[in-house]
Formats: sequence, structure tokens, C-alpha cells
Amino acid sequence: MKIDNYNFAGKKAIVRVDFNVPLDENGKITDDTRIRGALPTLKKILADGGSLIIMSHMGKPKGKVNPKFSLSQIKDDVAKALGTDVKFAPDCADASEAAANLKPGEVLLLENLRFYPEEEGKPVGIDKEDPKYDEAKKEMKSRQKDFAKKLASYADVYVNDAFGTAHRKHASTAVIADYFDADNKMLGYLMEKEVQAVDNILSDIKRPFTAIMGGSKVSTKIGIIENLMDKVDNLILCGGMTYTFAKAQGGKIGDSICEDDKLDLALDIIKKAKEKGVNLVLGTDCVAGDAFSNDANTLVCSSMDIPDGWEGMDAGPLTRDSFAGVIRNAKTILWNGPAGVFEFDNFTAGSRAIADAIVEATKNGAFSLVGGGDSVACVNKFGLADQVSYVSTGGGALLEAIEGKVLPGVAAIKG
Repeated sequence: MKIDNYNFAGKKAIVRVDFNVPLDENGKITDDTRIRGALPTLKKILADGGSLIIMSHMGKPKGKVNPKFSLSQIKDDVAKALGTDVKFAPDCADASEAAANLKPGEVLLLENLRFYPEEEGKPVGIDKEDPKYDEAKKEMKSRQKDFAKKLASYADVYVNDAFGTAHRKHASTAVIADYFDADNKMLGYLMEKEVQAVDNILSDIKRPFTAIMGGSKVSTKIGIIENLMDKVDNLILCGGMTYTFAKAQGGKIGDSICEDDKLDLALDIIKKAKEKGVNLVLGTDCVAGDAFSNDANTLVCSSMDIPDGWEGMDAGPLTRDSFAGVIRNAKTILWNGPAGVFEFDNFTAGSRAIADAIVEATKNGAFSLVGGGDSVACVNKFGLADQVSYVSTGGGALLEAIEGKVLPGVAAIKG
């Protein structure tokens, strides 16, 4: 069922959103992108005359109640965004009465799903090596079904609009769908857009296709790097992983971040790119700092020759020019991960150069997809989010989809 074709009048809809928003030390939201992203779906249900039950996780409370991760902190922000009062259920597994009493146009926000270990479905307090682990896992899967069934009992229809967790087979993202027939479960608008954006990248590639992968570790990106090798014309690798590649090629990297156990992997990636005819673009110079701080003294030097006591913090001017040149000529662009420690204002130039080049290419007709928490934070920080084709709310989910993996949250609805 498509959400556009569904009339929610008189129906109770339970919607899985991703309201795992960043909070400051006072519990105030610092970036409400994810709440804004879900509004079209939530407002459609209310406009139709349906009542709305919103469920989400926040943080990693590991199956225990933790006030630091309570969704009560964001209730007023959600109410403001929706323009209507929001009721709160302090226990997501004990909200039958609150849900039953909802009238058309009313909204109920459930407490953090992950206060229950059943949400993630992983056995608690038992090691994988324990001989009783398999038994505990089986028991938890049974409890997970019961938990999902309870959540499903609150509503007539289920909508999944949480792309950020679509790669997880959790009670609220996949298992719950089993308790609704095909006509009463659907993807929300945000999920539909995310799935379409991934489809644009993978099945409708306009060339040249350039992927920019940043971040500190090669190990967390290896799956997607290998998958992209068969698809892209240009692969830009930047951020902290620059220094693993530099060291692998005999470079001197000072105190820069490096995965010493991944040097062979880095050389293997260089070799594979050559074999597959992929233009692999690595940083040649960097802005180094003498401390991991915004106020560190800086030095522009070769990425292959960083003095002792200094660490690479951002892409250097030659690297910025070389990245931008490749990006400006692209017709399909995927960006995941910054080029430096962009959280520090003095080390944003590399990421800014990438963002500006993507904006320029997009103006010239390229399809650009920016995804993953840090890249999204980058384009938001630079005020450029509305100048790229699509900003994805999903980090892990986006990468797994592009790796070609089936996302349980999507499969549970689309089959």
C-alpha cells in the first residue's frame, strides 16, 4: 500500500520514526532534521482525520530505563513541529489505554522503545561464547515477537518512516509488520524518498559517478568501498583514513590517526582500483595540527611527510583543489563522511571545498546524495542542505542499501 492512496480517517496509525536527535547537556535538541523529515507523513495522517501514535528509540540505553534517553525531553518540540498537543506514554509496552482513548487528530508519543531489550532482540547479560547463548537468543526472539505484537495492538495501521533504522530487524522496524495485512502497512513519505534516492544512485547512474568516502576508519567503510569499486568512475577517500593509506605507501604520518592492522587492506584497495579502472583520489597534502584542538598551531605539509608531534586534521589546499576538480565534472555524486575534523571551525576547509563543489555540480545537472550523520551535519553547518539533490537521514541504512544489502525495515513492508 502507498501512503498517498491510504485514507487514515477514523484509523489509529502507529508510526515508527527516527527521533534519535542530538541533545545538549540540558536535554535541548541541537539538530531537528529528523523531526522535520517525518512531518509530511505525520501531518498526512492527522489531516485525513486519523489519530497518531509515534514510536522511536533514542541513544543506546541497552534495554534499561535511563532518563538521559527519555523521549519526554522532546515531547514539546514534537508538539511545536506538529502544531498540536502531544500526549506522552511513559511506558511504551503499557500504553493500551492511552492508545484506545485517542480521538481523531490526537497524538500520543511512546517512551523510548530501547528501554526494552526486546526491541533490539539481543540476549542481555550473556556472552556469545556461553553454551546457553543460543537458547537465550531463541527465548529473546520469542519475547521480541510478543513485544512487537503488543505495539501492533495499539493501532489499525502501521507506517515505517524510520530510514535511519531500516537496516535493523528490530521489533518496531520489521517484526511488527507481521501483525498487519498488506493493505494496512506502508512506508512513510520519508522512507519512500530515501528508497528512491538510493535507487537513483544504483540503477540510474549518470556518468561520471563520483563517490566521496570520508571518516576516520577504513575498516568501517570497507564493505561499501568494495561495492562501489564496481560502480564508480572516481573514488575520493578522505578524512582520517588518508593517513592509513599514506603509511601503507611508506609515508611518515606523525601522530595522525591510523589503523595499523589495515595497511595491507589499504594497499589492496589501491590495487583493486587500478585493476577495475577506477580513478582513486587520495589526499596529497594536509593541514596538520600540533594538538587535537581548534586552537592548535597549524602547518600545511605533504600527507606523506607529517612531522613527529603533528597530526593530519584537514585536507590541504592542493588536495582540496584536486577533489573539487573531480567532483565538479561528476553527474552522479555520493558523499559520506567529512574530509577533516569539521567540528572544529579552523579545520572545515576540506569538507567545505567538497560541499561547494557538490553544490556547483548539482547546479549543472548532477544528482547528488549526501548521507551519514557527519556529512549531513556538514551541509547543515554550511547552510547548503537545500542546494544538493538529496540529504539522507540514514547513515548505516544508507550505506547498507548502497552495498546492495536488503533492508529488513523495507522488506517487511514491500516483501
